[in-house]
Amino acid sequence: MDPRTVSNLALFTEGRTRFTNLLDKLTEADLPKKLAPGPNSIGFLVRHIGDVELLFAKNVFKLDGVQVHASTVAKQHDTGEWTDLDALKAYVQESADTLRRAIEATGDADWDTVIETKEFGKKTKAEALGRIVTHTAYHAGQLGMLLKYGKATDAPCRTKPHSASAPIGSSSPCW
Repeated sequence: MDPRTVSNLALFTEGRTRFTNLLDKLTEADLPKKLAPGPNSIGFLVRHIGDVELLFAKNVFKLDGVQVHASTVAKQHDTGEWTDLDALKAYVQESADTLRRAIEATGDADWDTVIETKEFGKKTKAEALGRIVTHTAYHAGQLGMLLKYGKATDAPCRTKPHSASAPIGSSSPCW
């Protein structure tokens, strides 16, 4: 493997450790936890990290044969369906392994190749790697807060994230 690729693979692996360490602490009872007024549960965020990693492997790194059913991206809100811990752990292990293969397949000169997506415009593959690493770390921070302070709720979110349909201070578990 080329030296730059080795370094970038190490960056990806280390950048994901906060997330992988949290996965070891999760129980199935944690998956529906939310932090009001936030719309996303722990289960949703775990699935979302896997969805986005697979999308990066396929669309940014162009890894052949990647199948993605990015349900959290398509639905754009938490439907409460991500409650099977073993399935979620298997999914994010698959997404990490797939993205790792995509990184390993990238030669040193290819890290400067510019790609373009509707989500973040033009970036080199190296810059895009930084984006997926920070995406995972960002959501790992949210997961940590949800584990510590979140509460399970029976009421699923009925609105999309970032909407202002519920007034601040309302008892609604999500907006």
